[in-house]
Amino acid sequence: MAYDPAELPDLEARLDAELRRAEPEAILARAIGAFPGSLALVSSFGAESAVLLHMVGKLQPDLPILFLDTGMLFAQTLDYRRALSNRLGLTQVRDLRPAFADLATADPGSDLWRRDTDTCCEVRKVLPLERGLGDFEAWITGRKRFHGGDRMALPVVERADGRIKFNPLANWDKAALEAYMQAHDLPAHPLVEHGYPSVGCWPCTQPVEAGQDVRAGRWAGSEKTECGIHVARAPGSVNDLGGDI
Repeated sequence: MAYDPAELPDLEARLDAELRRAEPEAILARAIGAFPGSLALVSSFGAESAVLLHMVGKLQPDLPILFLDTGMLFAQTLDYRRALSNRLGLTQVRDLRPAFADLATADPGSDLWRRDTDTCCEVRKVLPLERGLGDFEAWITGRKRFHGGDRMALPVVERADGRIKFNPLANWDKAALEAYMQAHDLPAHPLVEHGYPSVGCWPCTQPVEAGQDVRAGRWAGSEKTECGIHVARAPGSVNDLGGDI
């Protein structure tokens, strides 16, 4: 470990102060330099993921990229993951899947999402990511403030569960993302044109009407807004919140 856990609070504060107004590529470069060999990008290969993945491809194409294959994803997402990885030259995309024992115990009929979305997310997202992060000291997310909810107060650098988290796109709005996609001729997720501005698992994601919140189609009709991977938790505990990474 490059950093003692006791150093993380000071490191978090220093990095956030340094990077809070920086451009995304500068934030990524600083993260890569601060945590060589111990940094991963967690990507959903969702509606807005191509921007951050393209930046990483330019800076360090062999950076570990953790992709949560929940077993409940749209086929279009799996196709997009393969096509985009190849196009951007990303060589270390790792598919994280739920453990067979967890599924056999909690969701043997693959219908847990109907009864308990929090536990479904725990088994299919939170626990696989917890295992996948392993010895990584820091990770990168694609969250943005304009998505609303708790994300409106999102810092550029934060600390959670003993790791540093970088949010390089926190300051960008939808127009900035679209401009970058156009400038670099990046392909959109296939479901975007069908009204899905945010894409998760198929049972819990719906298209949205024009003018609705970007994440209005996620767990529509419930109070749930996050899958749980961005909620501070004690080891082994089950989250009570449930997101696009």
